Amino acid sequence: MYEEMRGNILSNQMTKCKACGKEIAKGVKKCVHCGKDQRNFFMRHKIFTGILVIIILVIITSLGGKDDDTKVENDNKVAEPNKVKDDKKVEDDKKASDNVPNEHKAALKKAETYAENMDMSKAAVYDQLVSEHGEKFPEEAAQYAIDNIEIDWKENALKKAKTYVDEMDMSKAAVYDQLVSEYGEKFTKEEAQYAVDHLE
Repeated sequence: MYEEMRGNILSNQMTKCKACGKEIAKGVKKCVHCGKDQRNFFMRHKIFTGILVIIILVIITSLGGKDDDTKVENDNKVAEPNKVKDDKKVEDDKKASDNVPNEHKAALKKAETYAENMDMSKAAVYDQLVSEHGEKFPEEAAQYAIDNIEIDWKENALKKAKTYVDEMDMSKAAVYDQLVSEYGEKFTKEEAQYAVDHLE
């Protein structure tokens, strides 16, 4: 039994030579019978293997970096046209503003004052700008002001409607008539209806 166990142990520690086929101990570098090197290619050429591993790592790293660089470059390409577009818009707005006569700019500021502080309608603001008893702006300047003012006219109509209800106790029908009247506020029917619909 001892001999059998010894034989198993020895057989587990032995292998065959790749060249001559005779039994040799596992892990030896060369066959004791024919002298053939038993190591695989990579073990026989450790320096070459090390260089090859380094080259592969460098290639993988550079490819990853290239992808990141490409992404950043592409992001910049996307951002750059937008920046150019925004800059061009600002420049165009500035040029357009520079070409506007001072009287037109003054009419726009005055229109904003009337619309924001007195809750006037678009038609009423225009009339005030050109009126002989008002601001006396030329029609071109007044029209420029009306075309370029940024006001929510429906909200102005609502504010004016609330004033009539709160201070004069007017009915909704009377408020509506006053809002659309040529001798009143001169709001459009749509604006007046919005105001009446939103009165509390």
